[in-house]
Amino acid sequence: MRRSNWTPSIVPNDDQTVYLVADDFGRIGKAWREADIEATDLETVIQDLLTGEYSDPIRVVAFNTAERWSQDVSKDVAQEIQRRCDLQLTDVPSHLASFVDRHAVRDLRQLTLV
Repeated sequence: MRRSNWTPSIVPNDDQTVYLVADDFGRIGKAWREADIEATDLETVIQDLLTGEYSDPIRVVAFNTAERWSQDVSKDVAQEIQRRCDLQLTDVPSHLASFVDRHAVRDLRQLTLV
């Protein structure tokens, strides 16, 4: 029997940015959530956050192995969630409130009518 040193790669083959969510499961701990590769784009992650797919998100990290970078994008995602809720005139869902409070920077400037 031949032995091989080949190991399958978990890195996406094409040049795409992947977004992963760290979730807090309380007593059982914190973990990076497993996701289908097709469900790791920014829009899908935001939609999954809004619909309650994550119980208590801690942070969102983006990475692109082809370009050799990674970045914590929690602030950007939290601000986008807040923006979408503001546009719909709804409150941030309760399961995302602490995430948005922790990461979003609210613009305190007030608009005035001229």
